[in-house]
Amino acid sequence: MGHFDVPTRTRDQFVNITAQVQEAVRALGIAEGAVTVFVPHTTCGLTINEKADPCVVADMIRQLDLMVPWNQPFYEHAEGNSAAHLKASMMGFSATIPVTGGHLDLGVWQAVYLCEFDGPRTRRVCVK
Repeated sequence: MGHFDVPTRTRDQFVNITAQVQEAVRALGIAEGAVTVFVPHTTCGLTINEKADPCVVADMIRQLDLMVPWNQPFYEHAEGNSAAHLKASMMGFSATIPVTGGHLDLGVWQAVYLCEFDGPRTRRVCVK
């Protein structure tokens, strides 16, 4: 299992995918080393951040929307989702996570998030 799908409900949504990434690590039999988590999409990204307080994710979404508003008269992309492309590029499309003893070596407060900027969609996440 080197990949899994994540359904999203709306745009500007962060989905905690830590458990699915951990399951992929287990299924791949990775005990020590590192994994790369990658999304093969241009309007969603990945980040690792706070999992304990949902306000952190809400703050991140709100700030990204302030920096890159959805509707701007100068966007030229014909599909009308330039903001999603820009936000995804800002977040990045991959993360490398150490694995120790078969477990993601994340900090106690950290989680892996798929950052949806153009949903709803079904997004593919690759773990290698």
